[in-house]
Amino acid sequence: MPRRFELVDDKSNKYWEVWREGQAVHTRYGKIGATGRVTIKDEGSAAKASKLLERLVAQKVGKGYLEVAAKRPRSGPSVRAKAKNSVTEGPMSEALFWDLIGRFAWKKTGDDRAVLKPAVTALSKMSIEDIHAFDDLLAEKLYALDTREVCRGVYRGSLDPDDGDDYVSADDFLYSRCVIVANGQKMFDRVLAHPEKAPQDLEFESLLYVASEAFTKKTGKEYDHAPPLSWESFSNKAGWAPTRATKRGKYTGKKMPPGNRRPS
Repeated sequence: MPRRFELVDDKSNKYWEVWREGQAVHTRYGKIGATGRVTIKDEGSAAKASKLLERLVAQKVGKGYLEVAAKRPRSGPSVRAKAKNSVTEGPMSEALFWDLIGRFAWKKTGDDRAVLKPAVTALSKMSIEDIHAFDDLLAEKLYALDTREVCRGVYRGSLDPDDGDDYVSADDFLYSRCVIVANGQKMFDRVLAHPEKAPQDLEFESLLYVASEAFTKKTGKEYDHAPPLSWESFSNKAGWAPTRATKRGKYTGKKMPPGNRRPS
């Protein structure tokens, strides 16, 4: 249940709500009667989130806000549905990253730019640091999925990543991993835990351009940020550590260009 505070006087007629979900603190604020804007701050632990919540409450009370009877709970699906129509504020965090991913307009499948537009628009209203941080988190997720076992799951029934004579396209595997992230945190966590259940025969390359499009929309300039981790296939050396079943072949040898050469 959120706590609701209002500031009503000759100059103001606004509200502010706050609640905690796990390790994240959610707020909603705006003019009374309006849907308002939502922010989410991931504090890393429930204890830290509780402390932040109380600190924010103290700040509002100090500015003259008065606590009023809370309205119906705003947790769960209702918050997520409304948040997609509001502007999420930084700083960038895991929660905000997945919130932006959740904004994709999948009803417009077939027009990738239209699918991405809600997330790109929201991200473009954040700081340049937040745009870079979004890209860094995306690279981190794709890097985590860059493993031999996820590859085995994506191509199950068609090739064996342990067989050096079986070709794995670096681009196709990257775009397949994009599908996993684009489908949200539940899909991402499920595939990490059970790579054999990875979706097959799907790609979503356009996910890679969310940050660059948001940056250009915000600044009118070309994007030149490079995340610390690479999302290119076969970059995660630990994830591609050879197994006892791994054998060399024509696609793992030096004659294969580095970008498409699998570790063996």
